[in-house]
Amino acid sequence: MDQDSHCTGEGELLEAVSRITTSSTTSLSDEEENQPKAEISCQVRKENPEKDDMQDSSSTLSPNSSMTTKELQEYWRNEKRQCKQIKLLFEIPSTRIVEHNLSKYVMYKIIILQTGSFDSNKSVIERRYSDFERLHRNLLEEFSEEMEDVTFPKKTLTGNFTEEIINERKLAFKDYLRLLYSMKYIRRSKKFIDFLTRPELQEAYGCLRGGQYTKALEILLEVIGLQERLTRGNPAAIVPTLCAIVVCHKDLENPASAFEYGEKALSRLRVHSSHRYYIPLLDTMISLAYELGKDFLSLQEKLEEWKTKKDPIRVFTLKELAVREYVR
Repeated sequence: MDQDSHCTGEGELLEAVSRITTSSTTSLSDEEENQPKAEISCQVRKENPEKDDMQDSSSTLSPNSSMTTKELQEYWRNEKRQCKQIKLLFEIPSTRIVEHNLSKYVMYKIIILQTGSFDSNKSVIERRYSDFERLHRNLLEEFSEEMEDVTFPKKTLTGNFTEEIINERKLAFKDYLRLLYSMKYIRRSKKFIDFLTRPELQEAYGCLRGGQYTKALEILLEVIGLQERLTRGNPAAIVPTLCAIVVCHKDLENPASAFEYGEKALSRLRVHSSHRYYIPLLDTMISLAYELGKDFLSLQEKLEEWKTKKDPIRVFTLKELAVREYVR
């Protein structure tokens, strides 16, 4: 009797363990099945980095083994944030006709904002038909297969400035941008990002070279938010813009603001110490920290560490690098 009871108890125990194991496995599968796509995408990226797009793989490096635990934790927090998909919405609410010398053209006002939440930092840019046409031609060269079914509003011999044609093109260009943005390789391409940011950046750097730091700063601060959202998978891509903001604040004698944006730039270069902006930025941050009475020893240590690993070479100052950007 005792033996039978023992066998029966053991059998029930095994059955219970089996139920728990099966239940756990089923729950895990259900949980994985119901995960948001952004999270699943993030897992795939970590498990299969070689399958990510070429831009991400070429621009994002592995964490440096010399990083501290705190720096590594911050790095992976940033990586996790990069996995969250940002969706942008394009609107073309209005246009204006420009007459300059002997030319006449229509400027389309494009509003770019983030979906899913109230976006107080919407970006507003203007582009003309020829800008869209150039973008289309450039994308066809690089993405002929992806662009196969993408239509583009053709020029007309007459009536380009009639209200009817302008309204038709407003809707067509809105759909055109929405379609381009829906294709991953195109929305992450330099040509698409340049279309949305380059004219403003060129103007800002032109002002910077001319010593118009207030105007340059105003434009840079307007474009940095859009540039950051467009290059979310490549944190180092906005370092030149952040450094230009540092230069403007520094020359306008706003050291605290310069240091703030310098810290943002450095955080994006933690695993990119070979980046051309890394050493000039460290030099500038050391002088700013000294001026503000902040700890500069850790920055000095990073600079000395870099110097011991690299051969002595001619290093430009941060301002020298900034004025060389977007030189035609």
